[in-house]
Amino acid sequence: IATGWTVNRSVRNKAAKWVFEALEYVTEVFPFPILGIDSDNGTEFINDHLFRYCTEQQITFTRSRPGNKNDGAHVEQKNWARVRELVGYLRYDTLGELELLNQIWDLDRVFTNYLLPQQKLLSKTRHGARMVKKHDHAQTPHQRAVTDPTLRKMPIIRMNAEFKNVHPAALSRQILQLTKQLQTIATAKKPAPVKPPVNTTWNHPHPEAARRGNDSPLPEVLT
Repeated sequence: IATGWTVNRSVRNKAAKWVFEALEYVTEVFPFPILGIDSDNGTEFINDHLFRYCTEQQITFTRSRPGNKNDGAHVEQKNWARVRELVGYLRYDTLGELELLNQIWDLDRVFTNYLLPQQKLLSKTRHGARMVKKHDHAQTPHQRAVTDPTLRKMPIIRMNAEFKNVHPAALSRQILQLTKQLQTIATAKKPAPVKPPVNTTWNHPHPEAARRGNDSPLPEVLT
């Protein structure tokens, strides 16, 4: 919340194994230590494995309140800004698409945190039907992090070194190329075959009996 630093990672499914693997990756690429995790209430997060990991690493582990869908608002607001705007709403369900998604997130992590300034809401006041909002000066997550008085010197050195190697135009072209490739693969997948409609015409196997109006329980065939 203090910096807005964002790292995305796509996983194969919601099994705790893949979620934990993604979490380990995130902690490695974060430029500063993770002090706490506030997760959703799914079993992919609420399990002994993750709790034991947080205990060993001295990470505070909390969760959102049950029944409150927007309890992780600071994270969920990124679903549009840094997910849907990039990769849209197509269905990605193959390992090739998963690999491409994570390549995009690796590049977008640099682009978002070093190049995209963000404003934070300071206050909002209602004047009748009008709502007046005040925001702070727009800064990138990198700028917010290096000016944070609680951050140690070594993370600042690492972030500044990575920032010097960022080439905005080349980075943008790489992201665009990968997103086009991902879209091409997703739209080229064959749709599931449509089952032919069932013919519900009933043919009596004994036409003569049918003409006589015979009500005996004769077998019928569905064709």
